[in-house]
Amino acid sequence: MAPPHHRLVRQVFLQALGGIYLIAFTSLRRQVKGLYGSRGILPVRDLLSSPRMTAMGHERYLWYPTLLWLDASDKTLVRGLRAGQVLSLAVMAGLAPQAALTGLWALYLSYVSVGREFLSFQWDALLLEMGLLGILTAPTGLRPGPGRYEPSAAQVVLWRALVFRLYFGSGVSKLKSGDETWRKLTACDYYYETEPLPNRGGWYAHHLPQKVQKLSTAAVLALETVGPFLALAPRRLRLLGFWLFSGFQGILIATGNYGFFNVQSLALGLWLLDDASLRRLLPAPPPARPRPWWRTLGAWLPAAPFLVLGANEVLARFNRPRSSPRWLEWLEMRARPLRAVNPYGLFAVMTVRRPEIAIEGSDDGETWLEYTFRYKVSDPERAPRQVAPHQPRLDWQMWFAALGSPPVWLLAFLLRLLEGAPDVLKLLAINPFPERPPRYIRATFYDYRMADLETHRRTGAWWNRERVGLYLPPLSLAPGGTGSRLQWYAGE
Repeated sequence: MAPPHHRLVRQVFLQALGGIYLIAFTSLRRQVKGLYGSRGILPVRDLLSSPRMTAMGHERYLWYPTLLWLDASDKTLVRGLRAGQVLSLAVMAGLAPQAALTGLWALYLSYVSVGREFLSFQWDALLLEMGLLGILTAPTGLRPGPGRYEPSAAQVVLWRALVFRLYFGSGVSKLKSGDETWRKLTACDYYYETEPLPNRGGWYAHHLPQKVQKLSTAAVLALETVGPFLALAPRRLRLLGFWLFSGFQGILIATGNYGFFNVQSLALGLWLLDDASLRRLLPAPPPARPRPWWRTLGAWLPAAPFLVLGANEVLARFNRPRSSPRWLEWLEMRARPLRAVNPYGLFAVMTVRRPEIAIEGSDDGETWLEYTFRYKVSDPERAPRQVAPHQPRLDWQMWFAALGSPPVWLLAFLLRLLEGAPDVLKLLAINPFPERPPRYIRATFYDYRMADLETHRRTGAWWNRERVGLYLPPLSLAPGGTGSRLQWYAGE
C-alpha cells in the first residue's frame, strides 16, 4: 500500500493559516491605538522606555523579542498591522508562503511580546506556535502550489502532536483541577451563563434540560481526554477524530465567542486527513518528486526540539515538579519568549456566577451615567451578540477583571476615560459624556443571571441583574503634577 500523501492538506491548511492571520491582524488593527497607542490604556512606548527595561540591558531583547524596539509610535503600530494583512493575503494566494509566514510570525510576535494582558489569550500563543510550524512546513519558492515534495513524516507528526496537546491539555486540566462542577457533571449548567462573551445560541443552550447539560459535560470530558488519542491513531480512527473535533468546534462557535480560536482548531484538524480525503473536493496535484535524504534529515532536526518540549509539557501535568536536565531547562528558556511550545487548557475551573463591572461617570458625584461597551454583557434588554472571529480584547479583559481584585490596566483605563482619550473611547459603543469627560468615575459591581424563557417572552429581557455594590469607589484626576494621576473622591 502506498504511503498517504499530504501535499493538498498542506496547501489548504496554509491558505487557512493565512486567513487566520488576516483575522487576527484585522481585529487588532481596529483596537491597537486604544490599547497600545501613546494615549492608549497600556502604551507600548512607555513599556519599552521604562526604567525596568533599561535595567535589563541587552537581555530585554531576548525576553521581549519585538520589532517595535525600532519604533513604537502610533503610526508604526498601525503600519505593522497593515503589513500583516498584506502578508496574510499573500499566504492565502500562495505567494512565497514560507517567506510570508516568516514575516507574519515575526510581526505577530512583536505585538504579543509587549501586549501584556490584552494579548495573553491562549489563541495568541497558539497562533504563534502554528506560525512557527507553518514556516517549517511551507514549501519554498514564489508560487510553489502544493509543493514539489511531500511533507515529511516529521512535519506531519508535529501537527498531529499539536492537535493532541491542544485537546488533551484542556481535558487533563479539567480533571486535575478538582473542580466540583466537572466531577459532578454539572459544568454545562453554568457554562453558557458565565462564559466571557455569550451569544444568542449560548443563551438558548442554557435553557436546555438538565439531562442534556449533564450529557454535554460528559461528552466534553470524553472528547478532551480520550478523543486526542485519535489524532495519533490509524487512518480510519483519525478521520473519526476529525469529524468529532470539527463537530465540537461547530457547537462552540454556535454557542459562544472565542475570537479566532475555534477557526484555528478547525484548521488544525485538517492534519488528521490525507490527500485522499480531499480529492473529492480538489483536483489531484501533479506527482511529487522523490524527496532527497538530506531533506528528510533536515525536517527531523528542527522538529526534534518541538517534540521534546511538547512531550515534556504533557508529562509535567502528571509528574510532581522536579529538576529537569540542564539542556532541557536551557531549551525551555530559549523557547518561552518565542511562544514556541505552549500549555493549553480552557475552563479548568468553571465559574458558577456572573459578576460584571459597569463603568459610570458623573459631573457632580450624585448623578451617574454608564458607559456602554460594544460587546460585553451590560444592558439586560440587549441580546447577546455574535462577535467571533473578531476578538474585542477590552471586553474580554473586563470579564476577567470582575473575577478578582482591580488590575493595573483597569485603573489606566479609567484614567483615560477621565482624560477623554479619543482612541480609548472608540473601544466603547456609547460615551455618555460626548462634550467633555466627566469629573468623577467609578466601577459598580452587578450580578447577572440569564432570564428564563417566560420572562424573556413577557418582557424582552435577556438578563436579570442585581446591583451588588462598588467595585471601585469614585475617582477623579489629581490636580497639578506633570502627568495625569488618579485620586480617590470622597465627596464635596
